[in-house]
Amino acid sequence: MKRFWKIGAAVLAMAMIASACADGEEDEGIDLIYVTPGPIGINPFLALGEVGTERAAERLGGTSKTFESNLDTASQRSNIEAAIDEAPDVIVLTTFTLLEMADEFSKANPDQKFILIDACPDDPAPNLHCGVFREHEGAYLLGIMAGRLSETGQIGSVVALDIPFFKRWWQSFELGAASVNASVENSVVFIGGENAFADPARAKELALSLSAQGPDHIFAVGAGSNGGVFEAAGEADFLAYGVDINECPTAPGRVVDNNLKLVDALVDQLVEKVINGEAGPVESFGLAEGGTGVMALHPDLASSECVIADHPDIIAEVEAAAEGIIDGSIVVPDPLFG
Repeated sequence: MKRFWKIGAAVLAMAMIASACADGEEDEGIDLIYVTPGPIGINPFLALGEVGTERAAERLGGTSKTFESNLDTASQRSNIEAAIDEAPDVIVLTTFTLLEMADEFSKANPDQKFILIDACPDDPAPNLHCGVFREHEGAYLLGIMAGRLSETGQIGSVVALDIPFFKRWWQSFELGAASVNASVENSVVFIGGENAFADPARAKELALSLSAQGPDHIFAVGAGSNGGVFEAAGEADFLAYGVDINECPTAPGRVVDNNLKLVDALVDQLVEKVINGEAGPVESFGLAEGGTGVMALHPDLASSECVIADHPDIIAEVEAAAEGIIDGSIVVPDPLFG
């Protein structure tokens, strides 16, 4: 029962086949530019965005560049303007940090195609195509694991920023835990500051403080800051959960599972849709599309180093819940929209 991953693999394979040139047919290829909101550094989300852009360019016989911004609007704006000056086929932007600029620049440059990953303005221009994730589905599944495994009946989350977008993680984590343990208690703390996604020291400090209050399962929702939570897990003897990629090897025996976001696959697929004129204003990727998931459902679980691999009974429960989300018998509300 790995239907979600088979769906994602099949979609990507079909895209690769469709992009192959017919015998004797010339293809000039495409040019892509990937603009980040900040340094890629230890941020796996931004790294996967670059991987997806490079893969799409290579697969479609073209080229790609990355314009890596600093964590300030002047740098971000300068890089987007530089990308527009080069007039590539598509400019790929990532995260809510670039939401306002994506809206502004796409409307000011109607002949330039843009992709924005992980966010979308209320009224996107026709040349702006958004790829978004249903992160709350995967977070709910992690909550089921925490609700079953917690010995204290208390869980928590160390979250990058206190903004509505991140409710998709910590509130859905709480909801999943409550679905199997109605008495579970949840606590949440926020990293904040100018470097919330790459501040492992601050994340570690918060995780240690949170653990001291009772939670024995803590969701790390800080991208590059997550390493600090995992260090704290080893020192304070609690279990943690990661995001975006499989972070279990970072702290073997301490990370239960991860709320996966297949950013590279989404970018790769969406670029081709945009090039072919098939992309809508907003393309949503969740469990059903193979855009999000957890390692408990992944075919590589046995070698993942995730703690959940040792709990087949909980894996079966997670599989059943995932099937329910896909077929609609289980509805996980999106906290971002009320």
